[in-house]
Amino acid sequence: MTRLTRADLDALPDYVPGRNVADLARELGIAEAIKLASNEVPYGPLPGVVEAITDAARTVHRYPDMGVVQLRDRIGERFGVAPERVVTGCGSVALAEILVKATCLPGDEIVYSWRSFEAYPIIAAGGGATSVRVPNTAAHGHDLTAIAEAITDRTRLVFVCNPNNPTGTSLRRAELDRFLGELPSDVLVVLDEAYREFVTDPDVPDGLETYGDRPNVVVLRTMSKAWGLAGLRMGYLVAQPEIAATIRKVVTPFSTSLVAQAAALAALDQEAEVRRRCAEVVAERSRVTEALRKLSLDVPDSQANFVWLPLGDRTAAFTAACENRGVIVRGFHPEGIRVTIGTPEENDKFLVVAEATLTETA
Repeated sequence: MTRLTRADLDALPDYVPGRNVADLARELGIAEAIKLASNEVPYGPLPGVVEAITDAARTVHRYPDMGVVQLRDRIGERFGVAPERVVTGCGSVALAEILVKATCLPGDEIVYSWRSFEAYPIIAAGGGATSVRVPNTAAHGHDLTAIAEAITDRTRLVFVCNPNNPTGTSLRRAELDRFLGELPSDVLVVLDEAYREFVTDPDVPDGLETYGDRPNVVVLRTMSKAWGLAGLRMGYLVAQPEIAATIRKVVTPFSTSLVAQAAALAALDQEAEVRRRCAEVVAERSRVTEALRKLSLDVPDSQANFVWLPLGDRTAAFTAACENRGVIVRGFHPEGIRVTIGTPEENDKFLVVAEATLTETA
């Protein structure tokens, strides 16, 4: 039979979504399972968002504003940047795909740390680019020196995930200053800051505030995490006007839906509530980290809404054992496990399960 799709994609791993909680509960015969695998916030939609979605639903027979003018204006106002520098999309991951489309031809290289966001190799391969993976440091973070050394005359794009997904580790300003100062001017650096709202370390820079005016830096953000819009896929980037204009040429038309635009505008009115919720996540993050360290786990400091358990070869067994007790975590075999911070009650249940599971998998 004649092949109709690209053979090189056969070797590409599937993106693994978080497992469905209802399915697991049914399999185990329990009333409820908990899901700590997808980096969602557990507090429900922000005030006003459901009402905005309901109002927008009355006009879903119409196309949305393709220019996303009102939302781009609001984002620009919020961050002190010109609206023409803002591009929105179906989550920050879709914008990362568009960046590859806008910068890379087949054979061009994309450099990123590994392990980092699991979509990066999929995005690179989908665009026909070559992935260059640079191993994380022993402390589970980006090795910026090695990343800089991996850049060649074929490199078009560098992804820097800060805080890093799935390890939660972060880069500080001095090392980012040095890294960005040494890069060739024809390499575009994408600062992927999906978890920026959870950062509490004052030495971890706000990429938009600190580096947003550099000509070869693009800052990616999402409203899927702290802003509670994961189910609507709402992301944005900020770039120099000429880069943003090129990106808009290849963005899928109308990809920021009418409902997503309305929900995002309503969410942006709730910044104080977002800060309050993030503070709750951060407090629980500290509590969970301390508890896991008491179980003799080498958990790195996290600046995101999840923690990283570097379990190595025990990863698969730990993941399965947690699921058998009704707790869904995200395993990255054979490196470790990412656990999203949930409600205090969910976190308590995970910690009980973790202690029992570690005994089994020791």
